[in-house]
Amino acid sequence: MNLLRTLAAISSMTMLSRVTGLLRESLFAAAFGASGMTDAFNVAFRLPNLLRRLFAEGAFSQAFVPILAEYKTKHGDAATKSLADHVATVLLWATLAISLLGIVAAPVLVYLMAGGLDQHAFPASVFMTRLMFPYIACMSFVALAGGILNTWRQFKVPAFTPVLLNLSFIGAALFLAPHMAQPVYAMAIGVMAGGILQVAIQIPALLRLGMLPRIGLNPMAALQDPGVRRVLIKMGPAVFAVSASQLSLIINTNIASNLGPGAITSLSYADRLMELPSALLGVALGTILLPSLAKASNEDDAEEYSALLNWGLRLSFLLALPAAVGMAVLATPLIATLFHYRNFTAAMIGASAAPLVAYAIGLIGIILVKTLAPAFYSRQDIRTPVRIAIGVMLVTQLMNLAFVPLFGVAGLALSIGLGASVNALFLYRGLRKIGIYRGQAGWGPFFAKLGVALSAMGACGWFAAQRIDWVAMQAHPVLRVLALGTIIGACVLLYFGLLFAMGFRLRDFRRVAH
Repeated sequence: MNLLRTLAAISSMTMLSRVTGLLRESLFAAAFGASGMTDAFNVAFRLPNLLRRLFAEGAFSQAFVPILAEYKTKHGDAATKSLADHVATVLLWATLAISLLGIVAAPVLVYLMAGGLDQHAFPASVFMTRLMFPYIACMSFVALAGGILNTWRQFKVPAFTPVLLNLSFIGAALFLAPHMAQPVYAMAIGVMAGGILQVAIQIPALLRLGMLPRIGLNPMAALQDPGVRRVLIKMGPAVFAVSASQLSLIINTNIASNLGPGAITSLSYADRLMELPSALLGVALGTILLPSLAKASNEDDAEEYSALLNWGLRLSFLLALPAAVGMAVLATPLIATLFHYRNFTAAMIGASAAPLVAYAIGLIGIILVKTLAPAFYSRQDIRTPVRIAIGVMLVTQLMNLAFVPLFGVAGLALSIGLGASVNALFLYRGLRKIGIYRGQAGWGPFFAKLGVALSAMGACGWFAAQRIDWVAMQAHPVLRVLALGTIIGACVLLYFGLLFAMGFRLRDFRRVAH
């Protein structure tokens, strides 16, 4: 399998997901702006999203995929299918139970997440939380399906799946919201519709592989499967690892809820833009690397294991650093071009641009964590990332004490990015310390050339952006889009043109998985 071609295919699907995601956020910003009610929706959506990451995509995937890859390699199709059936049974019934509990406890959960919401936003957030909590049951099945498809190296359907949620959001904003007494409730309905659509698209792909799980009625019987118990045992530490980052998110949301109406939403808009390069590169690389690293680990192929990591790290630096520089120097143009319409005011541009610049500072760390963590998960070592994640959570909150009084909402984003960078550093040191990763030669000249290209690109983008009044161009949205696109295109050409002149070639980054 050509990993670079596979990365391009996944990234193209992810790009479609992120572009539709930006369109959804742009429509949301134009329709609702940044207010107490938008904060209410973002808090309500964050609660099921938090549990989705905790029990479905995060801890579950990290524990399930390496064990599924081991079964596929060593135990045959029948045993692998049986494991998938039993895991699906336990996961689905557990998330349904959690959904019911979340519906009952919604007022307490919203208060813990964002006690600073006002008297109108708080009950609205409780209502939308109850409406959206079953979303985690949908996403648990999607995560299971994604793990199976990725293990079979069928990456396109899982990468495309988030597009359906975005399209559901867009449809709700355009066609449902104008007809509701409280328009923002339409977005909560859109979330549930999107969850159902994401489940539906997995079924044909799983049927083609003969791996569509059969959901049993007795989860206790499924728990007797030794493979299921191994997944759950591995999930234990993984839950702590994901819990650390999600606990930081809860604390940050609570802090933001006390920084004034619209603060949570401003952070959310910046977060959406940060997720574009994070998903295009970090998530895509992690998706590709995890099954390939697991295969190399199961076969005790140390040379292939290190070669895969070197490939992932070089691509991460090559593509993440220019994305970070671009986000920093073009923060205001990006926010203005994407969101500055109708109810999104000029004052909101600065409120969202500041955390975007702060995110840019730590973007490389955010992406490197997604590249390095699979190196541990593939070896079924989840404890090491857990210990690091707990320490990073404490460091992040200590940084909040220093940064939030100085920078407000941007301080929260800065703490997240710098915390991720600390996480990446300790993951890297852990790999080197236990001797499972050996770096290749040539990193010094590699970084020197990147530095030259990044400096030229950053200067080009900054000087061009300063010559345009992005707020005044609200009256000419097409011209504003063209101006931003021209600057980004020129920066991309300059960056890769200089690298090409200094000897970089596409063939140097090709990689075939054994």
